[in-house]
Amino acid sequence: MTQDLQGTSATPAPRYAGTRVQRVEDARLLTGHGSFVDDISRPGMLHACFVRSPFARARINSIDASAALALPGVHAVFTAADLNADVREAWHAVAGKDVPDTPRPPLAEGEAKFVGDPVALVVAENRYLAEDALELVDVDYEPLPAVVDFRRAQSADVLVHDSYPNNVAGGMGGAPPDESIFATSPYVVEEHLYQQIYLPVPIETRGLVVEWAAASGELTVWASTQTPHELRAFCARLLGIAAQRVRVIARDTGGGFGQKVLPMREDMCIMLAARKVPAALKWIEDRRENLMSAGQARHVDGRARMAFDDEGNIAAADIDFVQDIGAYPTPYPVLTTAAIGMFFPGPYRVPKASFNYKTVFSNTTGLAAYRGPWQFESLAREVLLDIAARKMNIDPVELRRRNLLRRDEMPYFNPNGMPYDHVAPIETFEQAVKIVDHEGFRKEQAEALTHGRYLGLGFSAYIEATGAATGHMATEGATIRMEPTGKFTVYVNGGSSGNSLETTVIQLTADVLGADFDDVGTVQGDTATTPYGAGTQGSRSGPMTAGAVSEAGTMLREKIVKLAAHRLKVAESEVELAHSRAAVRGDPSRQVTFGELADVAYYSPQQLPAGMSPNLEATARFNSPNPIHWANATHACTCEVDTETGKVTLLRYIVSEDVGPMINPAIVEGQIAGGTVQGIGGALLESLVYDDDGNPLATTFVDYLLPTATEVPLIEYGHVEIPGPGPGGYKGVGEGGAIGSVPAVINAINDALAPLGVTITHLPASPASIVSLLEGASR
Repeated sequence: MTQDLQGTSATPAPRYAGTRVQRVEDARLLTGHGSFVDDISRPGMLHACFVRSPFARARINSIDASAALALPGVHAVFTAADLNADVREAWHAVAGKDVPDTPRPPLAEGEAKFVGDPVALVVAENRYLAEDALELVDVDYEPLPAVVDFRRAQSADVLVHDSYPNNVAGGMGGAPPDESIFATSPYVVEEHLYQQIYLPVPIETRGLVVEWAAASGELTVWASTQTPHELRAFCARLLGIAAQRVRVIARDTGGGFGQKVLPMREDMCIMLAARKVPAALKWIEDRRENLMSAGQARHVDGRARMAFDDEGNIAAADIDFVQDIGAYPTPYPVLTTAAIGMFFPGPYRVPKASFNYKTVFSNTTGLAAYRGPWQFESLAREVLLDIAARKMNIDPVELRRRNLLRRDEMPYFNPNGMPYDHVAPIETFEQAVKIVDHEGFRKEQAEALTHGRYLGLGFSAYIEATGAATGHMATEGATIRMEPTGKFTVYVNGGSSGNSLETTVIQLTADVLGADFDDVGTVQGDTATTPYGAGTQGSRSGPMTAGAVSEAGTMLREKIVKLAAHRLKVAESEVELAHSRAAVRGDPSRQVTFGELADVAYYSPQQLPAGMSPNLEATARFNSPNPIHWANATHACTCEVDTETGKVTLLRYIVSEDVGPMINPAIVEGQIAGGTVQGIGGALLESLVYDDDGNPLATTFVDYLLPTATEVPLIEYGHVEIPGPGPGGYKGVGEGGAIGSVPAVINAINDALAPLGVTITHLPASPASIVSLLEGASR
């Protein structure tokens, strides 16, 4: 606790929002008492494993499961013929049933389309038997030519899906570029940038336990998911059963990062198969499957241009890019591809902007959501700005300073129509510049260079649309109940996967009701007891849950005040709530505890005021009037590059972020740190590489390199608090760290290597790639 809670009821109610309250879930998680999907055990439970294609593209001539079925303990082997025809509806709420979608069969039908494509499902008494049985399923494959490099997909002879000519799934163009500006501006910079595939890699892989009760026609799903209610709705649509007969339970989820927002093809298979087996069915993805089949992220190739006037002011910006969506993408990231173009002007004063893009299929794993799926816009823009600054012979700090938007310019519409407000990007930037000691670093850098050491400083500024209050994400529910003891339980949708919704919901509830923090508990992730919500996606949990708790809490507070006024024999306006008590304002000796009030409502309702219901419970659905809560940040990174080995050592890392008032600064900083580390991994290490035949070459942690404590410096934080438009002024914070970190690291490396004429525009910045560029520059 950060405050003394032992005062009288006349003291002001403790304000938990804004304080570093210790996370309530930590004791459970750190002592190994969390409840994850793999902890679930049901009577007679069976286990599932997938037979996966070893080819990037192959015709499936036949599947012989007889040997596998003869193995004692094997219950079933399902193929597309057994499961796919049972699909009723398979659309996701994020897109809606009327938006055209790409193919997504549960099991491969007729043709496998990437290495790892699920071809059959084996069900056995335990995972060991299921794994053994996989080897006995005889699939007659006829290998076919595959299109692996998405950059060549549009001109390839191979079609991933016959109904999509040139392998183009879709695209969009904004206003056409104003070529006259690019032709006449004194400074024009154009670069080709490529970002590799890298992945969310949650510590807990995907998993489901599905139990069908035939007698009652009810289905229970234990899931590792960010969206329990949407998983329930999807399952009901998929199977053609009433939603009230489906219950989804998501206790603890070991990371999601977007990968667990939408049910994928394997989830569909387990749901469909569960009604065909005599007991609960469990599937836990192993790490190789996760890296190979749980969905790719990033993987964009494009050209970006910027034009500047004589003073270094941006005159126009243009981006033209292609994004790889693999064979079977989920719709969310495909939809957000447009955001790369829409957000490309960023937090800058840009008079004219244009964009054009295409999404293309390839014979690789499908595109899936990953923290800030539109991140390429910041990478392309921020790297381009540093290149432009060097061309103009000015410091990148000065170039950004001339162009970043100020508070007095709000509201501001970027040239693509995005309505910025409640932000001041120049302020987070100046704070980061101050923390990093820009002038001091430049002196240190110059001194180091005289000794043959290459130090660099990189900045990255971005603006992010948080809240995601559109479509089914525009509302969020909360139920708050005063229990017979006078304690409170708050029920919210949840989907918490490390973002500590448990703690922040308790903080918000305690504040609105004047309750002690320890007198509030929360239930999340169980669709049988919690109100509908869209879960954790789009950096929406903070502003949307805060709105729901505020509305439900205000309704319940009115009931408590009315009951307390009756008991204390004063007007309602004379009652104040604090420390889980109701007291008469100015006379702390006249008070009643929340426990005493609850006792009246539950056990002596005849003592209630005339006409008052004994129901001390309130449910509300917050309907956000603001579809976007804009957050912004500046990242600053310093590094040293060893020009002999190509090794990059990060020296300092600073994030100055504006997410409005912070419900819990420790949790906010934890979210920033987590995303930042993922971006550092994407800049330096992580890469899901395919060979020319479409074989993934990094399906273990021996080959797929993740950042560790040895690669990540201590992250320093600065906070600018400009309240957003919603209740409490809260903005989202889930994705920003992953958006800003990649370009900051790349810019730092490029700054270090600028004296050698080297610029990295092809990611990741591995030691081998750096050495190769240095060797090329020295020739």
